[in-house]
Amino acid sequence: MNEVDWDDLKLFYHVAAEGGLAGASMLTGISPPTIGRRMLALERTMGRTLFIRSQQGYRLAPDGQILMEHVQTLRKTVADITQWHGDAFTLPIVSIAGDIWLSGFVAENTAALRHAGDAFRLCCKRWLPEDDLTFRRGTVALFAAAPKSGNFAVRRTVDVAYCAYRAVAANTSDDLPWISIGTEVALSEVEKWVFRHREGQIHTWTNAPELLPKLIAGGAGRGVLPAYLGDSMPALMREGELIEDLTHPIWLAVNDDDRQRPEVRTTLDRLAALLKRNEALFSGNQPRFPAARVVSRAAE
Repeated sequence: MNEVDWDDLKLFYHVAAEGGLAGASMLTGISPPTIGRRMLALERTMGRTLFIRSQQGYRLAPDGQILMEHVQTLRKTVADITQWHGDAFTLPIVSIAGDIWLSGFVAENTAALRHAGDAFRLCCKRWLPEDDLTFRRGTVALFAAAPKSGNFAVRRTVDVAYCAYRAVAANTSDDLPWISIGTEVALSEVEKWVFRHREGQIHTWTNAPELLPKLIAGGAGRGVLPAYLGDSMPALMREGELIEDLTHPIWLAVNDDDRQRPEVRTTLDRLAALLKRNEALFSGNQPRFPAARVVSRAAE
């Protein structure tokens, strides 16, 4: 059996709805003789008589009436798909941007930030040095320090603590080397801490910060991580106490022109609530795993 062309079915619908070739021609821009030939070809393809032709026009035959019902169903399905597809590109986007660690935390908790049925799309991204919130509409940014200028709405949330970590299976000797973020990419005080304080003991470094936890877990040495990340990894354990000088709050900031947009307000409130629920984890007071025990040696 030959496959029926959807374009021919659409043309069939117009002929049936208009009751003839002339009306279908006006709607489609296809000449009446061409439409007539295509309807004959459609009937041959289907092996059924679809129209009763007369000087008064085209009237549906019994098989044509059945086909018309099927085509109407198809047209509704196509319309529904088109609407569904269009909605994906008309829903507003809310972006949540943070550093390499916070953007990872956000990605792991998107179910708490966007619910089924929410009328917006969510984008999780890393905040880059060249980014400027002034020109980032629909963005909720997480900063270690509140913006000093600009038309922003700012909200202080939880404090983030940091600690040195080593692999649970690593040698516990004092001469375990340090792992550093490469100086060419280090931006924050946290990323610069190791080479500022332990430069002579650095044996490994990386210009891809996301690799640091894996390097520590692999036994390459000790490194500094936020407590909410290090304490969540069973392969890691703390070395020493929290590094108090690195503790800082998380500031949520949005363009002030955006803060009353429903989708931005909803995301901002949910993100603040998510951070608050995990306040103890961020402050280093609630390790997730027993392995997040502390080696007695000082991290300094």
